Amino acid sequence: MWRLRRAAVACEVCQSLVKHSSGIKGSLPLQKLHLVSRSIYHSHHPTLKLQRPQLRTSFQQFSSLTNLPLRKLKFSPIKYGYQPRRNFWPARLATRLLKLRYLILGSAVGGGYTAKKTFDQWKDMIPDLSEYKWIVPDIVWEIDEYIDFEKIRKALPNSEDLVKLAPDFDKIVESLSLLKDFFTSGHKLVSEVIGASDLLLLLGSPEETAFRATDRGSESDKHFRKGLLGELILLQQQIQEHEEEARRAAGQYSTSYAQQKRKVSDKEKIDQLQEELLHTQLKYQRILERLEKENKELRKLVLQKDDKGIHHRKLKKSLIDMYSEVLDVLSDYDASYNTQDHLPRVVVVGDQSAGKTSVLEMIAQARIFPRGSGEMMTRSPVKVTLSEGPHHVALFKDSSREFDLTKEEDLAALRHEIELRMRKNVKEGCTVSPETISLNVKGPGLQRMVLVDLPGVINTVTSGMAPDTKETIFSISKAYMQNPNAIILCIQDGSVDAERSIVTDLVSQMDPHGRRTIFVLTKVDLAEKNVASPSRIQQIIEGKLFPMKALGYFAVVTGKGNSSESIEAIREYEEEFFQNSKLLKTSMLKAHQVTTRNLSLAVSDCFWKMVRESVEQQADSFKATRFNLETEWKNNYPRLRELDRNELFEKAKNEILDEVISLSQVTPKHWEEILQQSLWERVSTHVIENIYLPAAQTMNSGTFNTTVDIKLKQWTDKQLPNKAVEVAWETLQEEFSRFMTEPKGKEHDDIFDKLKEAVKEESIKRHKWNDFAEDSLRVIQHNALEDRSISDKQQWDAAIYFMEEALQARLKDTENAIENMVGPDWKKRWLYWKNRTQEQCVHNETKNELEKMLKCNEEHPAYLASDEITTVRKNLESRGVEVDPSLIKDTWHQVYRRHFLKTALNHCNLCRRGFYYYQRHFVDSELECNDVVLFWRIQRMLAITANTLRQQLTNTEVRRLEKNVKEVLEDFAEDGEKKIKLLTGKRVQLAEDLKKVREIQEKLDAFIEALHQEK
Repeated sequence: MWRLRRAAVACEVCQSLVKHSSGIKGSLPLQKLHLVSRSIYHSHHPTLKLQRPQLRTSFQQFSSLTNLPLRKLKFSPIKYGYQPRRNFWPARLATRLLKLRYLILGSAVGGGYTAKKTFDQWKDMIPDLSEYKWIVPDIVWEIDEYIDFEKIRKALPNSEDLVKLAPDFDKIVESLSLLKDFFTSGHKLVSEVIGASDLLLLLGSPEETAFRATDRGSESDKHFRKGLLGELILLQQQIQEHEEEARRAAGQYSTSYAQQKRKVSDKEKIDQLQEELLHTQLKYQRILERLEKENKELRKLVLQKDDKGIHHRKLKKSLIDMYSEVLDVLSDYDASYNTQDHLPRVVVVGDQSAGKTSVLEMIAQARIFPRGSGEMMTRSPVKVTLSEGPHHVALFKDSSREFDLTKEEDLAALRHEIELRMRKNVKEGCTVSPETISLNVKGPGLQRMVLVDLPGVINTVTSGMAPDTKETIFSISKAYMQNPNAIILCIQDGSVDAERSIVTDLVSQMDPHGRRTIFVLTKVDLAEKNVASPSRIQQIIEGKLFPMKALGYFAVVTGKGNSSESIEAIREYEEEFFQNSKLLKTSMLKAHQVTTRNLSLAVSDCFWKMVRESVEQQADSFKATRFNLETEWKNNYPRLRELDRNELFEKAKNEILDEVISLSQVTPKHWEEILQQSLWERVSTHVIENIYLPAAQTMNSGTFNTTVDIKLKQWTDKQLPNKAVEVAWETLQEEFSRFMTEPKGKEHDDIFDKLKEAVKEESIKRHKWNDFAEDSLRVIQHNALEDRSISDKQQWDAAIYFMEEALQARLKDTENAIENMVGPDWKKRWLYWKNRTQEQCVHNETKNELEKMLKCNEEHPAYLASDEITTVRKNLESRGVEVDPSLIKDTWHQVYRRHFLKTALNHCNLCRRGFYYYQRHFVDSELECNDVVLFWRIQRMLAITANTLRQQLTNTEVRRLEKNVKEVLEDFAEDGEKKIKLLTGKRVQLAEDLKKVREIQEKLDAFIEALHQEK
């Protein structure tokens, strides 16, 4: 039966070769086919009249899945003959069909059983590769998310396509003995093609997969055995064999005292076995590194495909990036409700110059930190987030610039930027700062974790350092290490005496049980050269020398001390050192305890284990904090929105800009009124005291007008334009302040008052009036004062009214001055029980004496003669009042001033009807009103100046002030400290805490969800 089954298979292959084989040109003659095939399947051929002979062959039963060497078939001689033709052909046809059915059914059942049995045997031969699961990239376990396996199944070749992949079978046609080789090769070809398709479909399209599978189809099973996976299996077996031999040799070495004579030879054998074991482990390590490198390249290709949008999907944030964002938000959060940051991170601590930064750079695979010889370079904590990416780049949290870590100029720029940020964080008078610099490093093959590089612990404060530097470094280190979920990466310099270490005592205080500490001994190459007893290094690595405990102990080499060494050079030097190191050869160090590669893997595993154990507990604590904050807000501010500091600043910014816009909507009439009034208040004293009063002392109108013109010209050239600009600028400030501080009714929020006041002061400080305004204003004022023509009676009356107001204001001021000089009059003394002082009594007596003199001569000049002063003094002495001449002059000034102003006011009343005489230039008239003309000229100059200043204000200065306000607001918006200083209070702080806690909780929830999905 099995012969028929094999013949059926042979015939099927022969038919396929006749139809489809690319290795055979033309069609094969039927006579060259296998005899069994001709006799069973080709009996219908018109030229075939042969008798079916007895096939006597000696086949050896075998399985196509085995790799045993094939033997050529040997057939016994066959005699050919012809069967006699039967005339009853329907019966013959039915017989053939029934035989064909049984042949097919039997072949299917037998072949299925044989294939199942062989598959089970082969499955038992495969070793357990579960511990090598980490070698396979993570993307392979997630491949079902990106690849449709249904399409892959449909894309696999069918039997006809597999036959096309067969090699050239010309030799099979020439010799029937090679048919067995053909069957074996065909079955192995199907297996290899399917295996190649499964691997290549993970990385390319179906067309590429088919092409690559065809290329690999010609490889033999022996070449497949030499693959990386086969080498790993063989190496594992060799390692186990060597370990067993070493144990047996060690056992035989210590069995009895009788074998002491063979001690030397056994020891040499043990050393030889250990050396072979070490070489095998190193070979195994190199293969693992090669696999990791291939894995790194594959992941880089996959990430680049994602980066280019091949899958047409939006890339999600990586898990480590989400976690890093949570830590960044927590670093800015001021825990006012005893909610501390207990999320895990890897804290890198060590003595100064112990190699902390070098270890971190080896883990990040780039020289990213500033370097110095013996001096302190790490002046503030640096948080480094390592994550996978298609390109090796670094970027800061608050910047969009990417530094290409494969280019030396970008590396130098990155180191310079880190150094600048550190110096910026350090305040004046300090050496280190607790402010954290956040840096993200991405690259293919990087272990995902968050590390914090802290300033090195020092024992002595040197010159140039702040006195509290040592205490500050200790407090920063303790603040990070006291987190119960922080992983402490304790770095110890192996090239110095262990007794000089400071950091080990600090770490043992923070983690006495060593449940979250990983100890790293650096500079092992120098330690091996310098240490007299290598067992001391073994004691350190085994945790027997220091009182501190740790989860694991590692020994690393971080280069030869040259800052220009590349990461690849340092890694090669490290591998070469440990390969030749006596510490490994003598088993003082284990293979898994050396190299920074093993260290980074161990730290990453410990980090993620800690994250998974503690992140949900942290999320629950922030939920409770959020509930407390929301309850407090509802109780204290039930009708107010929860606006944080930034939102309040935006609201205040909009209000300030609206008020500046309102400033531009002030009417021109209002501007001119306040400008004219303010300008007159500023110049009125000068006009009355220095222009009007001196000119009024003259005896005729010509002298009066000449004096007035000279003094007005001098005043206009030197003082008036500057005074006018000052008045305009002060008026603008007053109006701006009025709009900024004016209450808005119920909508007014006093929380913005400090901010508005600061914006007003800073804007006014930055605003400068246009210097060209004074020159143009001087010309306008000079022309206005030169005009003496009053056109109508209304202007004349307005001038008289303006003069009366000015004189009455001065008269009132003068009377107040006299009252303060002589004391209260009799009415106030009787009604309010007030008395005069001795000095006031003297002034009063002097005033009465001077008033008598004025009554005698009302046209007395403004100054007293010396004989008049003597007369007044003698009259007062006769009444017993001793008086000084200077006191007489001071009293005379006020008395005469009051007398003059009253006379001038009376003159104004007389000039009300003097417009007619003015039009006739006071010809044939005793009335002269030149003082009225003077005040009209002053009044007109004030009006024209106010109009000019108003135009400059509305057209130029208000817009410039609005621009200054916007610039100030933009500067304040970028200055976080300024906003904290200007927007304060319990309400602001509560809203700020509530916002931060919500943000932290949302990011934690998103991270936990992504973490569960990754599981």
